[in-house]
Amino acid sequence: MEISFEINQGIAWIKLNRPEVYNAFNRSMALQMQAALDEAAQDEAVRVVVITGNGKAFSAGQDLGEAVAPDGPGLERILSEHYNPIIKKISALAKPVIALVNGVAAGAGANIALACDIVLAHEQASFIQAFSKIGLIPDSGGTYLLPRLIGSQKALALMMTGDKVSALEAERMNMIYKAVPAADYDQVTNAFISNLASMPTKALALTKQAVQLSWFQSMDEQLETELNLQVEAGNTADFKEGVQAFLEKRKPNFTGK
Repeated sequence: MEISFEINQGIAWIKLNRPEVYNAFNRSMALQMQAALDEAAQDEAVRVVVITGNGKAFSAGQDLGEAVAPDGPGLERILSEHYNPIIKKISALAKPVIALVNGVAAGAGANIALACDIVLAHEQASFIQAFSKIGLIPDSGGTYLLPRLIGSQKALALMMTGDKVSALEAERMNMIYKAVPAADYDQVTNAFISNLASMPTKALALTKQAVQLSWFQSMDEQLETELNLQVEAGNTADFKEGVQAFLEKRKPNFTGK
């Protein structure tokens, strides 16, 4: 299987599993990833979704051999049937989606990581908008995501040059949430993910929704959105538990409902 998928203690682990080619995407891998995202979205036991890579890389992006093969899917199908659905599913998933970037993330691999809600990267990982190196434009949401994260001028420079950005540089320029030292990587990332899995899942999903809508709305519209989503959050069992725990001066036991 090109994707390893398991659910453990409320955490859905989606691991890109073509380590021999640095987890480059082919059609089978892309479709398996879509299926894994669908399963994670539908399973009520899942509180957090994690995307990472097996081996030395997160993902080198598209398998170019498949992209240029005479009997291959071609660029139009690769985008419309592989990457665009993956990005849309990550965006729509009503649970936190975390990218653990364990190594190089290049091309579509970099932009799949940036499409996740939060990116934690190994300090030796790197990000490359590699498209210009082969005469293409950034895809998989890159031209939408990267300018919003780091500004249009810096994003354009990285896209045009294809320069490699280290995890530490990526954190400094607000491309990612955090670069994690090698010695602490497993401990820090596991603690971060476990903490999110113990939090009020529906409130986190509504927060994600509110932030996404904020890109397209006026202040008045956003205030109305906050009002509506806050009322929805206030009707959850986790809100009642959070208030009760606060009054009783104890740690809340959120169930994600």
